[in-house]
Amino acid sequence: MMSNTIKTIDDLKAHLHIAMQLEHATIPPYLTALYSIRPGFNPDAVQIIRVVAVEEMLHLTVAANLLNAIGGTPDLTVAGFVPNYPAYLPDGETDFLVHLAPFSKQTLEAFKKIERPRLAPGPQKLVKRPYPAGVTVLGTHPGASDMQYFSIGDFYIAIEDGINLLEKESNAAGKTIFVGDPERQVTSEYYYSGGGELFPVVDIESARAAIRLVMEQGEGVGGGIYDHERELSHYYRFDELTRGRYYQPEDRPENPTGPTFTVDWQAAFPIKCNLKLAEIPAGSELHNAALSFNQAYATFLEQLTQAYNGQPHLLLEAVPRMFKFRNLMGELIRNPLPDSGGFNASATFEVVCSNRVRSTLATVTAEASA
Repeated sequence: MMSNTIKTIDDLKAHLHIAMQLEHATIPPYLTALYSIRPGFNPDAVQIIRVVAVEEMLHLTVAANLLNAIGGTPDLTVAGFVPNYPAYLPDGETDFLVHLAPFSKQTLEAFKKIERPRLAPGPQKLVKRPYPAGVTVLGTHPGASDMQYFSIGDFYIAIEDGINLLEKESNAAGKTIFVGDPERQVTSEYYYSGGGELFPVVDIESARAAIRLVMEQGEGVGGGIYDHERELSHYYRFDELTRGRYYQPEDRPENPTGPTFTVDWQAAFPIKCNLKLAEIPAGSELHNAALSFNQAYATFLEQLTQAYNGQPHLLLEAVPRMFKFRNLMGELIRNPLPDSGGFNASATFEVVCSNRVRSTLATVTAEASA
């Protein structure tokens, strides 16, 4: 049964922008936990979190391909694209807060909630829940901010239903919704993660395949621990850390039989959760380091935006940049935060992008509409 929450091409574009925001929203928490692990400890955890972060970048790029395919303009520089953490994410019956926090059992459980396979029990995909004022809520319906999708999986099902409906209506009129410039599609030539092939989205079949990749690899929707390309879903990658054991291709959920390993849950710097710039003494080295990181992250988002708007080669530079953040974040994570009760500093991800990229985007959009 179709969800019928997307009825116009503008609805679909708005949903795909939110899809990009959702996929990106996991990256700061994952990077924070990853770089909070003390050097030389927990190599298995480092590898697992790193792989998932890379694949989230893949999903972000898939969402950009989908938006480009229908004539949209991906923009990671718009105000509010980076959440104000902690932020609410949909998780079935009850939403939850995702934090910028150090590696720990509690943080891992939050990561598993992000990636947990969960779909609404009936046709109703949207739910209404009260939230405190001033918090970021991800996964809301762009036309009804008080309504949120039951789960991330339901959000993507709504997108697929919307694509099916709108393409059917367009075909009946001898048209198609896939009117975007094929040159803006990002393929594996520009990004390789090991977690799936990036292919151009140019029609209904490639759009469905793109959505299936994100849903199966991310949330594990479909019932198996591996997707159709035999890649372990993110939920079960994190479950390996819970159980201290790797999954094998024929394993059942919650019963891995592969090699075992040990996780030292105490081997992380005690960073302060959801730190804000205002909490760091102005003019201090830590404050300057936090500003430098936020500027570097803004540049990263600007570069991604340009890559998704006709310069895909820039992705070859942007993705490695994500892991060069280790040094910038290390200047914060490894140092005590004054008057904090024993906590260390951390990156705040309070990002303000430049007007230059937004001006360029406005020109690109105008030319595309001409």
